[in-house]
Amino acid sequence: MVLLAGIPMDAAAVLSSVLESILYGFSVLMCLGTIWTFTYKRHTQDVNWPIAVVAALLFVLSTTHIVVVIIHTERGLVKYRDTFPGGPVAFFADVTQDTFIIKNAIYTLQTLLGDGVVIYRCYVVWQSAWVIILPCMMWCGVAASGVCSVYYFSQASTAEIENFFGSRIGHWVAPFLASTLATNMLSTGLLAYRIWMIERKVSAIRTTKRKVPILRVLIDAAVLYSAALGSSIICFGLWNDGLYVMGDLIVPIVSITFYMVFIRVATSQNNQYYPSAAYRGATETRLQQHPMQPFIRRPNDSKSSLGDSPKVETRSLAY
Repeated sequence: MVLLAGIPMDAAAVLSSVLESILYGFSVLMCLGTIWTFTYKRHTQDVNWPIAVVAALLFVLSTTHIVVVIIHTERGLVKYRDTFPGGPVAFFADVTQDTFIIKNAIYTLQTLLGDGVVIYRCYVVWQSAWVIILPCMMWCGVAASGVCSVYYFSQASTAEIENFFGSRIGHWVAPFLASTLATNMLSTGLLAYRIWMIERKVSAIRTTKRKVPILRVLIDAAVLYSAALGSSIICFGLWNDGLYVMGDLIVPIVSITFYMVFIRVATSQNNQYYPSAAYRGATETRLQQHPMQPFIRRPNDSKSSLGDSPKVETRSLAY
């Protein structure tokens, strides 16, 4: 059996359960804050239901995941502690366990949903399908590698379980992590660049100062998610059992980063505005500003352009 670096598998299972429970608690609070944001003093018809559905799905997936993790931990440490060959360490290393497969399937779905939201935000800001072609192709790569990794988990042999990182299972896990990180960084980079260009063009004529710049909000969320993925990749490269811990922690982190953007934008929406105007000529400048509404649709939303840049829809990129 290949010896892996890091903590024993049973200790890793306990640690991941405790840490994920803490992060899940934060995500629940942020989910409640998100719900309050788009329901407080709002009419039902004004709610952006697609985004509400995404928020609900993230909550359901993270809740299901923590439940499965607790069941998996209970089975390894209590139910099969004395009957499973090799004890708890061997049980938690067995990737063919149904609870292990289910929680990794949920992790894949959560990742796809989170990356899809970032790509859609990118499309809303750029208002061009050409810009998101590469991110969409990379997203498909994430989906393919994620589905294959879950499938090979269920079909793993004893030799592959003992040599997880060097087997075909690891060969699918590595591209899944790498493609997820690349997709998120590319989409966030395109999003941040577009916002920076718009902000630079209107900074000279803005009369109010933003409390929490939207660019910083997006970067904070991207850094948090990227740090978690980067830690997973490092653990994989070192053949470290910490990969199992990070795999469980990323699920609530995806929800937290999603809720973070909406809550922080909503709490400062009175001071945040999106530019919506067409610059015509060297001496004539017109600017129309709309308050940021992360979850609220405006019936009179319109499209406009900034200079020679592509048209930008005056809706929140939190959409």
